[in-house]
Amino acid sequence: MSYRDMAVYPVEFEINGDKRTIRVRAADVLLYTLRDKLGLTGSKLGCGNGDCGACTILVNRQPMKSCLMLTVEASGKQITTIEGLTDSPVQLAFVQNQAFQCGYCTPGFIMNCEGLLRLQPHADEETIRVWLESNICRCTSYEEIQHAVKDVFTPKT
Repeated sequence: MSYRDMAVYPVEFEINGDKRTIRVRAADVLLYTLRDKLGLTGSKLGCGNGDCGACTILVNRQPMKSCLMLTVEASGKQITTIEGLTDSPVQLAFVQNQAFQCGYCTPGFIMNCEGLLRLQPHADEETIRVWLESNICRCTSYEEIQHAVKDVFTPKT
C-alpha cells in the first residue's frame, strides 16, 4: 500500500477560534496540515525535529512544536497559531524592541512567549530565560528578544 492509499480520518478541532473538521492520514504532521491544508503559513519548518522552535503553536494554551505532533493528536484541541493573535502584548513588544531580523523564527518566539504569558503571567527573569532556550534565532543576538519579552512581564507604572 502506498502512502497515497492510506486511510484518511476526520479530525475536528478549534483553530484560531474557528471550529474545523478536516480529513487527514494517520501519519500527517500538524505543521504540514496547518501550512498545506489550512493555509496558515506563519508556523515555519526549521529543523523538523523540535530543536529550533520555528513551528511553535499553542495547543490548549501550551506551546507545542507542531513538527512533532501528528494532526490526529489535535483532535478535540484548541489550537492557536500566530495568525490567531491580534495585537497581543508580545507582538507589540517584539515590534517596539525590533526583536527580529529576517523574521523567520519570530512567529515561533512570539507563540512560545505568548504561552508563557498565558501560563505564568508573572514570570521572573530566570523563567523567561529558560523558556527562550527552546527557540533558536540564527540572524540576531537574543538581546532584543530578551528585552521584548521582559517588557511584557515588567509591571507598567
